[in-house]
Amino acid sequence: MAVTRAAIVGWGDVAIIHREAIDTIEGVDLVGIVDTDADRREQANATLGVPAYASIDELVDAAAPDVVHVTTPHHQHITPTLEALERGVHVIQEKPLAASIEDGQRLLDWVDARAGDRAPKIGICFQNRYNISSQELRRLLDSGELGEIHGAYASVVWTRTADYYRAKPWRGSREESGGGLLINQAIHTLDLVQWFMGDVVDIAGHVATNKFGDVIEVEDTAEMLLTHSSGLKTSFYATLTAPQHRPVEFELDCENAYVSLRNGLTVAWKDGRLDTYEERKVPSGGRSYWGVSHELLIRDFYAKVDDPEPFWISPAEAMKSLQILKKTYEVSGF
Repeated sequence: MAVTRAAIVGWGDVAIIHREAIDTIEGVDLVGIVDTDADRREQANATLGVPAYASIDELVDAAAPDVVHVTTPHHQHITPTLEALERGVHVIQEKPLAASIEDGQRLLDWVDARAGDRAPKIGICFQNRYNISSQELRRLLDSGELGEIHGAYASVVWTRTADYYRAKPWRGSREESGGGLLINQAIHTLDLVQWFMGDVVDIAGHVATNKFGDVIEVEDTAEMLLTHSSGLKTSFYATLTAPQHRPVEFELDCENAYVSLRNGLTVAWKDGRLDTYEERKVPSGGRSYWGVSHELLIRDFYAKVDDPEPFWISPAEAMKSLQILKKTYEVSGF
């Protein structure tokens, strides 16, 4: 069996999850790490036993990877992604698409210019679409079993500390992170909301820095009313000021059932039936709130890397959640 050669660009926190996935997929070998920081290159080399390089060009020339995983901070997503694609290497890139709409558009323009060609494949990590709860809810929506939808509610109520931002100041920088809570923590839930409910065409809302104003220049709290292309609305609330993490919630009021996504999926049918779908539990060296489906997304990408069709979670698809949160900043004057 031919071996697919993989590399990771950016040896930081979420890179651990990507390394774990690479290790579990038969026929995929990690052949290198890229990081601009010499200390992190040394650490990666010592930890993983693979060469570490200072640039994409060095990596490609020396290790010839087939796929690179871009796990850099937000403002450093697009440049290495484009450098790898230009060298003919497939890319799995972490969320968000970019720190800014303009930077993300660079990648969309690259993809559009090569539409119809056998260009390298690019996928964006919105792994929560692979959760059992997400897949089952998408199936129910597509089947029509739920009947007419009346509206939705979603929340991300988590906790952070000032030291979380001090440890990596880019997290609290508007220029480098592109925002705060919405782009760094709640973006996965925004992605699911628009995937379930349809494109967002209007936003009313407000963001604020209620707790961490002395250490960050981005928001730690947000409330929004999202209007979808169908006319349906989703009420959305998120904060990092809670004392403990609460489960991410998505609730859907439908003609035939009330649906609750919260550590799994519960469908309370109006006729008295109750269907439940438990979420997978997967041990990992990563953080629990990253979810359990990174490996499924990554495995799916590798399985489809030679298919002629673009990967289904494309830059254009990832742009939707970025546009939602950036519009929220705009309407709230943030």
